Amino acid sequence: MTVSDATRAGAISGRVGLAAWCLALPALAVAQDAGGAADPQLGEIRVQAGSQGNALGSSDAASQGSASAADIAARPALRTGEILEFVPGLVVVQHSGGGKANQYFLRGFNLDHGTEFATYVDGMPVNMRTHAHGQGYTDLNFLIPELVGRVDYRKGPYYAEEGDFASAGSARMRLPDTLPQGLAVVTGGTRGYGRTLLADSVDWNQGKLLYGLELATNRGPFDNSDRMRRFNALLRYSAGSESDGYSLTAMAYGSRWNATDQIPQRAVDSGLIGRLGAIDPSDGGTTARSSLSYALRRSNAGGSGRFTLEAFVVRSRLDLFSNLTYFTDDPVNGDQFVQRERRTMAGVNLAQSWSATLGGLDMQNRIGLQTRLDRLAPVGFATTVQRRELQTIREDRVREGSAAVFAENTTQWTDKIRSVAGLRVDAFRFAVDSSLPANSGRARDHIASPKLALVFGPWADTEYFVSAGRGFHSNDARGVTTRINPRTGGAVDPSAPLVGARGMEVGVRSEAIPGLQTSLALWKLDIGSELLFNGEAGETEASRPTKRYGIEWTNRYQAGRWAQIDADVALSRTRFADADAAGPYVPGAIGKVVSLGVTVPQVNGWFGGMHVRYFGPRVLVEDNSVRSRSSALTSARVGYAIDRNTRIALDVFNLFDRKVTDSDYYYATRLRGESVAVNDVIFHPAEPRTVRLSLTHRF
Repeated sequence: MTVSDATRAGAISGRVGLAAWCLALPALAVAQDAGGAADPQLGEIRVQAGSQGNALGSSDAASQGSASAADIAARPALRTGEILEFVPGLVVVQHSGGGKANQYFLRGFNLDHGTEFATYVDGMPVNMRTHAHGQGYTDLNFLIPELVGRVDYRKGPYYAEEGDFASAGSARMRLPDTLPQGLAVVTGGTRGYGRTLLADSVDWNQGKLLYGLELATNRGPFDNSDRMRRFNALLRYSAGSESDGYSLTAMAYGSRWNATDQIPQRAVDSGLIGRLGAIDPSDGGTTARSSLSYALRRSNAGGSGRFTLEAFVVRSRLDLFSNLTYFTDDPVNGDQFVQRERRTMAGVNLAQSWSATLGGLDMQNRIGLQTRLDRLAPVGFATTVQRRELQTIREDRVREGSAAVFAENTTQWTDKIRSVAGLRVDAFRFAVDSSLPANSGRARDHIASPKLALVFGPWADTEYFVSAGRGFHSNDARGVTTRINPRTGGAVDPSAPLVGARGMEVGVRSEAIPGLQTSLALWKLDIGSELLFNGEAGETEASRPTKRYGIEWTNRYQAGRWAQIDADVALSRTRFADADAAGPYVPGAIGKVVSLGVTVPQVNGWFGGMHVRYFGPRVLVEDNSVRSRSSALTSARVGYAIDRNTRIALDVFNLFDRKVTDSDYYYATRLRGESVAVNDVIFHPAEPRTVRLSLTHRF
């Protein structure tokens, strides 16, 4: 099939080979509207043309794609947040306890908990503004992986729909309306890991009712037991079709845990603690999240466009206890602190698309409105000892609202040339009532973000892309109004409310070689102010402007009937854009990520796969005098289909038991007995070899 034929017939996902092998999946939960229809007799997926929309001839950039529910189920994941590793070049790690948001790396960024990567679930933003622990905090632990029907990802600030935090990229996750069969999963693993899941969809009141309940516990590999407890629940009612229907979804999540935070290298070298030990074993936290969301879809007359409405309300809370400098500030009680917040977030998204013809040119148009209001009552920071509060440093009540309008036009100029032009305008308002009156205040700001993409081809099953655009991130509202450092009493300059970014990308996407989908992208991104993690404060803060560029090569190969092979390479170079005596290097910036995955279908009842990820070394200080080590981790799965509805699978993470790190920093800390703070590498070890056994039954 030629690219033009594929375009007319409908796109098939760049990861479609995995869906063809879903007979191998131990925990399959795929909805018909998530990219395939399940055959209850064969237990396999029939891929529907046009369901994924990221194949050659349907994308607007080389660095854009999708992952289906079958893809997610095919790859074993140590943590829920690793769903985002389906974005090529994105790395997900953990530098604390299992109930805390993951740490992310992509395109030369240490994203910390999500500062420059926007994430959504059914239109609900996951990134938290003005968060107690860091701007853009992205906690995906409220998701049940088997109930994620699809992940659509985009990289760069080239899309009119994407706004705050999307400079490096974005991921939009969709939940399914139905499951082809009920699903029951029981998992047990090393070091006290246990998980149960029950999910199904049933007919109810002329619609469908989808439910899911997950319970999990984990002692963890660290000397100080994680004692993690987590529950997730989902209830979704839907009616109508994909093009004309609606859904109402309720979700709830709660977790509590102990945390082994990052530790100093010298403490391990001296024998004070082991590499899985903790300086302050009382670190940890509790969190909860509940949400109610509504989605409506209506087709235009004649089917030439669609109206969509998404509305959501989210309530969340967090109490996070951390000690990152040990005894630097308080040699007697230690430096533990608590970051607390109670948040209500609400918003409405509207969009209307339609087809038109102007001067003989075919066009697709889309306009939209996005609103969001965050109310934090309160968000606070206090010193503690053994989770007992000593002194409140600051406590704020925050109201932060935003509204954005966007418009996008796609024009087919010739059979081989099309353009995608867009413009969005965002307006923000900040209001902070602080326990320190001098840090109270009001502010407002707005920013315009033009976008343009040109697509050329196809020629010989190959298309070429050129993209440019502006993006932005918001800063913490408290930083926008703060005039006095609450710890020292010294004067500080407030942060800019909104910080712009400029990006460019050229790329190619090809299916010229039978069975192979490959894409190559060269990109560049400049940001007016970097958001960096401050180890001493335990949160992100505005820093200097940066510039970065890189290259990404993504490959999906269907090796006959026996395997699907994924191979990705991402290289980047990051520097501060201004001159400073400290140096030009950006601490934590990622430079190299290489991943290779193989998924093997069922053969005589057996199935399996393997995934290898190389995570390159990172600069830890501005003058490049200290660098982290690289790491390579391997995960593997082997399973057996007992019958067509029951399967058993063995997952092994860190297969070769590599003693490497998940995250590394370099800053001053003081251990008990030391007279002064010492600059040192502060690291969090990757989990040692971990084994989990799952029994899955579909009913």
